[in-house]
Amino acid sequence: MSISISQVSRFRIQLLGRSCCERVNGWLNNNSRPKLLDVRADGKSRWVRRNISTTTQGGINSNTKSSVLGGVVPISRIIDAESRTKIQPYGNVQQRLAEDKDLSKLLTVIVFDLETTGLDRVKERIIEIAVQDLAGGENSTFQTLINPDLIIPNTSFRIHGISNDMVRRPEVPRMEELIPIFLRFVKSRQKPGGYVMFVAHNGKTFDFRFLINEFNRCSYEIPHNWLLLDSLPLARESMKSVESTVKPKSTLQALGEYYDLSRDGHAHRALSDVLLLSQVFQRLTVDLKLSLRDLVLRSNTASEIADAMAMAKNKKA
Repeated sequence: MSISISQVSRFRIQLLGRSCCERVNGWLNNNSRPKLLDVRADGKSRWVRRNISTTTQGGINSNTKSSVLGGVVPISRIIDAESRTKIQPYGNVQQRLAEDKDLSKLLTVIVFDLETTGLDRVKERIIEIAVQDLAGGENSTFQTLINPDLIIPNTSFRIHGISNDMVRRPEVPRMEELIPIFLRFVKSRQKPGGYVMFVAHNGKTFDFRFLINEFNRCSYEIPHNWLLLDSLPLARESMKSVESTVKPKSTLQALGEYYDLSRDGHAHRALSDVLLLSQVFQRLTVDLKLSLRDLVLRSNTASEIADAMAMAKNKKA
């Protein structure tokens, strides 16, 4: 089930319910309970209730959609003031976590994608973000446009189709306004005392770097219990083993075609890419026979990626 909240204060957030992807290689369960995302407004805002439209989506192989509900989503309370998470010295987080016998009870896997004003990781800004918790359940997906306070050039518009008018609407948040809401959403999906693994295709050189830079720009730090996994190396490894005269490419679109997966929406829109990657990622883990422990050991912390970014910057200087 997907829920689109057209306006809550100045923010436009879309929450999709039941995931179209409920298992990854058999180790993700689908026992999450319905949760309502809490959001915070600034002093000038007021809470409103808006009508919602809902669509249902079946499993991976289902292309059926139907309108099933119209109603009101009550926002009952404002969250407490967000405390900015401080990174703590955990040593090798991946090794410690991978050795835990109850790993499946600690780890939440969230597929992640974003769109930007351009390719420069420092000068350009994020204009759309979407994530999906692979455990599924109510409100398992989060998506929103973001006002970058920059002009979106035509070269980027031709790729993702996001225009300046779209991000300048009153209900579209700026990144500094969105981060506390995004953190709250992720925390609502996190298991008690657990960790969150974000999966993005080409994330190590693109998505994660943008995210880290935007958090730094807004004076936030990536939480210490977040791990970042790039699915592109998994795809390259898997495609090498394919017995074919012409090896399939490792782009997300090519992988979707190779696995004969249908796409919901246009390519290079964050939510459409997330829904496709959720399916592709599951196929990759099956093909490579990867366990949760394997994925954890292949992941990076934000500090590791930030260090790599700093080294690259020093080499250019």
